[in-house]
Amino acid sequence: MLLETAYAEAQQSLTEGGIPIGAALFASDGTLLGRGHNLRVQNDDPSIHGETDAFRNAGRQTDYRSTIMVTTLAPCWYCSGLIRQFNIGSVIIGENTTFQGGEDWLTELGVAVTVLDDPRCIAMMASFIDLNPLLWNEDIGVAE
Repeated sequence: MLLETAYAEAQQSLTEGGIPIGAALFASDGTLLGRGHNLRVQNDDPSIHGETDAFRNAGRQTDYRSTIMVTTLAPCWYCSGLIRQFNIGSVIIGENTTFQGGEDWLTELGVAVTVLDDPRCIAMMASFIDLNPLLWNEDIGVAE
């Protein structure tokens, strides 16, 4: 299952003391192109979200329309913009219960968006948010 790769990345970020969001970029045939996780805390870099890390690790592609971005959490506006900018054709979202991002906008633009409502992803984020509200608010750009 494609989500397993992203989920493993989210767990790795959590283990590293970071925000538990993981992502992976796949070719349409299921070949893994790149994987990554949120590294904002670990690298002290606010631009390294799970999706951006996976995208960077995939390297240049000649056709993004046929790729699939898999992420444990609904993509924020920054990551939704990345998906739109490069015309990624499909997005699979582990959950959007704890955070809703640009998934409706992406759907309106013709991106195939699937929300899985994965209980593991929901539980991991809900627990993280409860234990780290200030860090979470920083990550999503909300001043406390």
